[in-house]
Amino acid sequence: MRNLDAIIKAYDVRGTYPDQLDEDLAHAVGGAFVRVIGAAARDGGAGAVVIAHDMRPSGPSLVASFAEGVREQGCDVILIGLASTDGLYFASGVLGLPGAMFTASHNPAQYNGIKLCRAGAAPVGQESGLADIKNLIEQGWTSEYVGPRGTMTQRNLAEEYGAFLRGLVDLRGIRPLRVVVDAGNGMGGYTVPVVLKGLPLEIIEMYFELDGSFPNHEANPIDPANLVDLQKAVVDHGADIGLAFDGDADRCFVVDEQGEIGRAHV
Repeated sequence: MRNLDAIIKAYDVRGTYPDQLDEDLAHAVGGAFVRVIGAAARDGGAGAVVIAHDMRPSGPSLVASFAEGVREQGCDVILIGLASTDGLYFASGVLGLPGAMFTASHNPAQYNGIKLCRAGAAPVGQESGLADIKNLIEQGWTSEYVGPRGTMTQRNLAEEYGAFLRGLVDLRGIRPLRVVVDAGNGMGGYTVPVVLKGLPLEIIEMYFELDGSFPNHEANPIDPANLVDLQKAVVDHGADIGLAFDGDADRCFVVDEQGEIGRAHV
C-alpha cells in the first residue's frame, strides 16, 4: 500500500513516476475527484471535466487513466492537450468546468503530478477536496454508478488563451524590445509564441524544444544556477530583458538588461 500522505499534498498530487504516481493511482484520483466535487451532471454538476498536461513523457498515459476514472462516473471529458497550468485554469474559467492539470511544475524529470480545480479555476486543496479524495482512495471505494459512460472530446484553446492574455493590458503603445526567453524545455516553449505573437518583440529563443527530460538544465528558475545561460544570453545579445519559465510556465523569473536577476509570478 503506497503512502498517499507523501503523494497527495497540501495543494496537489505529486510524486515520482511510476513508483509513487502511476496510471492506477491517476485512475482512482479521476473517479474520486468526480465523486467528491459532484462534477457529474446527475449530481447537479457541470457534467464534464477539462484536462491538460505538460511535456513530461508520462503525461499522456496518466491523463488517459485519469480520464477513464472520470468517464466511469458518467462525467464527460474535454481534453485540451498540451498547456501551461494557467492555460488549464483559463480553460476551466472560460468553459465553466472543473479541471485537472498534469504537471510536476519545476520538479525534476522523474516527477509528475495533478493540480485540480473546480469550475472557474477555484483551487482544490486539502481543505477543499484533496483530503476527501485521499480518504476515498484509502478506503478502496467502489463506484456504485450504473449508467452510460461519459464521452471524451478534444479542443484546442491555445489561441483563445493567448488572445485573452494580450487583452489584459493595453499594448498599443509598447516600444520594440529584444527579449531573450529561456523556456527550459518546458511549456514556455509552447505558450510564449502563442501569447506574444504579433507584438513588436524580437524573441531570442532558448531551449524551446518540449522535452520533459530537461537536457539543458532543470526548468526551475528558483535555483540561480538555472539562470546562468539566460543571464549570459541577455548580455551577449544586448537584450532589453530576459525571461525564464518553470516547467509548467506558471512562474517567470526576470533578468534585466545587465543580466541581474529579478522575479515575477505569472
